[in-house]
Amino acid sequence: MAPRAPGEPVAPRAPGEPVAPRAPGSVRAPEIACSASGHPARRAAAVRRGPVDPVRSLMHRHRELCERAVDPLELAAGLEARGVTDRTAARYRHRDVFSLAEDLFARVPGLPTGRTSAPEAPARDTAARAAWTLRALLPGAACAATLGALALTEEALDGRARLAIGLAGALAVLTALALVLRSGPLRTGARPSGTATAYTCWLLGYVLYGEPLLGQVLSGGPEGPWELTPAPLLGLALAIAPAAWCAHLFSVHARRRLIGSRALEEFGAGVRPLLLGAVALHLCALVALLYLAHLLYGGGGAYAGAGALGLLLLAARLLAVHGFPGPATGGLAAACAAEALAPALVLTGRLPGLHFLARPVDLLVLTSGTGAVPAVACGGAALGLLIAATAVLSRASAHSTARPGDEGPVAA
Repeated sequence: MAPRAPGEPVAPRAPGEPVAPRAPGSVRAPEIACSASGHPARRAAAVRRGPVDPVRSLMHRHRELCERAVDPLELAAGLEARGVTDRTAARYRHRDVFSLAEDLFARVPGLPTGRTSAPEAPARDTAARAAWTLRALLPGAACAATLGALALTEEALDGRARLAIGLAGALAVLTALALVLRSGPLRTGARPSGTATAYTCWLLGYVLYGEPLLGQVLSGGPEGPWELTPAPLLGLALAIAPAAWCAHLFSVHARRRLIGSRALEEFGAGVRPLLLGAVALHLCALVALLYLAHLLYGGGGAYAGAGALGLLLLAARLLAVHGFPGPATGGLAAACAAEALAPALVLTGRLPGLHFLARPVDLLVLTSGTGAVPAVACGGAALGLLIAATAVLSRASAHSTARPGDEGPVAA
């Protein structure tokens, strides 16, 4: 076939005629060449402009959290606290939040080489465990020593000397309690709330004086000095050590469950039985210690109310330790309000035309005694806090790192 002269029109190709191969070195038309190859910088820019990586955009959105996390588990907990769920992780092409956290943790630049992506379970530390166990026994020992000294000097000393012994013993118990709450599994890691402390003091004061006061109000008083009922308080002081152990076991096993879980729903389903088991274990120890205190010291007292108060204090402390002090303070405030409302309703019912206000308290006391008031007040508040704890403590964000007061993790 003869070569075509420049500018000569191209003759149409007959059907079936083979296409002539392009001669070596032939040059495409300028507009075809530009569209095919283009400028090298533009071609590189087109490659860089590929599809946006959604995980990278998430990493930039939570960059501070990614850089601060010490392991993928803490990163997963932080993402969950910011509203990232397993369903959200599916939109980022990951099966769950844990897988997404591992990807983010591996992408964060500038990480130290010593940081690992799979932390090991906490190790046993016998010395630290023994230290906070002994500290947890101090309030009960101080309370028992004070009550014993008061019982032995009942006829040997006058009222002023016995009052001095009681005040010194109370100061020793409070000092030991402050030491327990500053270290060990019951430590919150933040400054104690004055409001929560005031509510706790009110509830403990009601254990000492509340039942006799309500009895005098119902009988037309109050009149004369109030009778002291210290035996339930002794049981509560002795129960601080079991409470610390139950809080510690729950924290350690929840952390292990977090390490072994691969989905948020799986973790929550495994932590709820741990929480209820720890609470039930503490309740059994509390009932036994209250009964022991009754045998050792005798006397009256609202033992059912003291048991409900012990359960309330444990639930409130667990919430505060794991980062939820607001609900804990609210539960304590509700119990205080209910206990203060009972004698207030009885006194208000003495006014003309308002006797109906005292009927609920009269009916409750007539049915179950004066100890039913703190039992209902503290029991209702404890139930509400347990429901809240079941919801919030089953989140990974509540166990993202080892608790600040959980010294000496134990492999139980």
